[in-house]
Amino acid sequence: MRVAILLAVCWLAGTCNADQAQPALDEVVVTGERAGPGMWRVHRGAANVWILGSISPLPRDITWRSKQTERVLESTSQVLVQKPLEISVPRILWIMLFDRKLLMVRHGKLKDVMPADLYSRFVIQRDKVTDDPTKWERYRPIIAAAFLQQAAFHQVNLSMRLDLGAALRTLAKKHGVRVEEVNVAGVSDMLEALKTMSPQTEAVCVRASLSTVESGLPRLLERAQAWAGGNVERIENSPELKEVDECRGALDAGAGALDVITRIRQTWLTRIEKYLQAPGTTIAVVNLDMLLERGGLLEQLRNQGYEVDAP
Repeated sequence: MRVAILLAVCWLAGTCNADQAQPALDEVVVTGERAGPGMWRVHRGAANVWILGSISPLPRDITWRSKQTERVLESTSQVLVQKPLEISVPRILWIMLFDRKLLMVRHGKLKDVMPADLYSRFVIQRDKVTDDPTKWERYRPIIAAAFLQQAAFHQVNLSMRLDLGAALRTLAKKHGVRVEEVNVAGVSDMLEALKTMSPQTEAVCVRASLSTVESGLPRLLERAQAWAGGNVERIENSPELKEVDECRGALDAGAGALDVITRIRQTWLTRIEKYLQAPGTTIAVVNLDMLLERGGLLEQLRNQGYEVDAP
């Protein structure tokens, strides 16, 4: 999904039913065999910020070439990466004991609270990924849909746990470059967004998850390969499912989710601009959709008067 909050929800859904803390995100394999994802150069005078766009999900065995990134690293002072979304065992227990209503169905089961048409579609897809006809029945619709989506991703070798930032950390260490973590949002922000999400918005986004599972997986695979090959035009021309656009619109109209997404955008804009005020070179790893979307970071940087060179 392109919507940041739903990515976090999917991650949270995979974490909150664990008996222990999840392992660290997997690192994207670096190789010299592929063209590699493109980098945008934002600059003013002698100040340069190179932005590497990340996407999710990615095939678990995907590789990308680091040659351009390593060339830039030779003259880079710092690498900016998003601080991983972390949740401790005590926090998981707290959620399960006291915030269960954020994740679980309060009364009855999933079939009692999910709109009938969506539940019928959910059951059809659930039967394709599990033999358990009661699986995820205890969870609220948005969380159950996230579980289903993760299972469907797994079947086609897609993963939301691949972390380009981890690969950049490794390369930065290799070149002796400082890594600066950017804290864009925490678990509490995601829980607050869940708390303030209306049933109407939840239904719209459940529909988007189901549509992704039903017909959107080939597009996600194609998009990931285009990313690994550095084909930004192919990514930009890959039409998004209308249901996903509708979900994003519904989230942007909701105060809780909008606040989180807006703060993520603003945090990145502020941090990037900080390193455009003085001579030097910086690399930043930023969600690709946040870069390319209408009114996104690249457009905002252009509007601020910075020069932006496309890959």
